[in-house]
Amino acid sequence: MLIPFPGMDPWLERPGLWPDVHENLIIRLQDQLAPLLRPRYYLTVQQRTVVAVVPPDPNPIFPDLAVVERDKSFLDREYSDAPVIEPVIVGIPFQETITEDYLEVVEVTTHRVVTIVEILSPSNKRQGEDREAYMSKREKIFRAQINLVEIDLLRDWPPMPFTFLQTNGHASDYRILVKRGKNLRHAFLYSFSVRDLIPIFNLPLQPGDTEPPVRLGEVLKAAYDKCSFDFRVDYTQPPEPPLSEADAQWAKEILRAKTANL
Repeated sequence: MLIPFPGMDPWLERPGLWPDVHENLIIRLQDQLAPLLRPRYYLTVQQRTVVAVVPPDPNPIFPDLAVVERDKSFLDREYSDAPVIEPVIVGIPFQETITEDYLEVVEVTTHRVVTIVEILSPSNKRQGEDREAYMSKREKIFRAQINLVEIDLLRDWPPMPFTFLQTNGHASDYRILVKRGKNLRHAFLYSFSVRDLIPIFNLPLQPGDTEPPVRLGEVLKAAYDKCSFDFRVDYTQPPEPPLSEADAQWAKEILRAKTANL
């Protein structure tokens, strides 16, 4: 099954699935861009490790957790008249070591990094130490005058900080920031909604170089197909985070039409 939506699939944002989505987008972006950058540049996949506090799964599956044989000998003991209180299941947040991939565009002759491509993860966007660490790295990139492409395909949590100097009238469920290294105070922002096609933008390189188009929508479609995400998504359940009422109805109609055509 092909991806059912024209742009981003909001069901892919589910926290348990997102790490695999993120990794495959990075790999396929490299596959798409590497031939277009030869022979002047090459692409490398870099990794960083963060220790993130993972919130509890709001929809856990428990294998017979509540099937417990009660010890009836308690009935003859001193507290046999005490009320029986059934326990409830609670979630416990825990720390998890997460490896995040990102891309570097490197000049062949000097091995100098000219552009970094980031796809944001929950660890980057949630308030806390991990977001602060990412913001610190972001500031170092700016000061080093390295180009930055920052792709935000997660509706949850606050976006990275920016100030609108002009607007294009598009809703901002998702964002792509293109920051050229020489321009210290301004960047291009592509904002789009869950109903929109993912915008095509040029990969920033050094002045005078031909900049290849980044077709992120095609990358997402390829990842969805190759990784069989349609078998891993339950479209009968609402996405996480939920859509607005209007967008949820729109998505329902899209899915109904896709199912009818199978």
